[in-house]
Amino acid sequence: MFKYQIKIEYLGTNFVGWQFQKNGVSIQGILEKILSKFLKEKIQVIGSGRTDAGVHANEQSAHFNTNKKIQNKKIFLNSINFFLSKYTITILSIEKKSREFHARHSAKERIYKYFIINRQSSLVLEKDKAWHIKSKLDIKIMKQGAKILKGTHNFSTFRASSCQAKSPVKTMKKVTISKIRNQIVLTFQSKSFLKQQVRSIVGSLKYLGEGKWSLKHFKNAFKSKKRSMCAPTAPAYGLYLYKVRY
Repeated sequence: MFKYQIKIEYLGTNFVGWQFQKNGVSIQGILEKILSKFLKEKIQVIGSGRTDAGVHANEQSAHFNTNKKIQNKKIFLNSINFFLSKYTITILSIEKKSREFHARHSAKERIYKYFIINRQSSLVLEKDKAWHIKSKLDIKIMKQGAKILKGTHNFSTFRASSCQAKSPVKTMKKVTISKIRNQIVLTFQSKSFLKQQVRSIVGSLKYLGEGKWSLKHFKNAFKSKKRSMCAPTAPAYGLYLYKVRY
């Protein structure tokens, strides 16, 4: 038995998310179907984490076990990506791993990026790839809000009601906001995240940037640990799983 890690890029617009579901097409489902057909055995793909419907990935990480040793990685990638070409999915790399490696449990850090286009004109090139916000955002106060989130905290305010994590306590190693012309990029770095944590934070930072909330209100909402205090969640299509580190 051989274990391989694959890194995957995908546009999540037309998928129900990473995880296999009966009600639609998932990234995991497509990968398992194509890998099983190519390797002529049932393949189960285990991802580093689940991304919701509409969320994208620059570099999702996953692993699978197979009875066959992959002799030529270049040929393998070319072949698999040929079958994936009708979907918005591609495998970036493949690497043989030890039996102990696990795409989810072995991960030491996950980085997410959220993209906002802050302008009046509607989106064309970035449609379904970024959140279009017309009202001018105050980046300075948003950065002040982001600083409050850094460190180990109870993130219950930014946790989806359907989240199954054992604890709402997470350590945010990095929360940064940068702006180049009309593009705003929010970067989040942590070992793991709660369900919809990033999108909930972005929605609340947007309220702060629009002036709908003061910095004091933002801080009180965060410290309240009440989901009802969270601003509306940011749309999925602006979110990208950027990198998983081991």
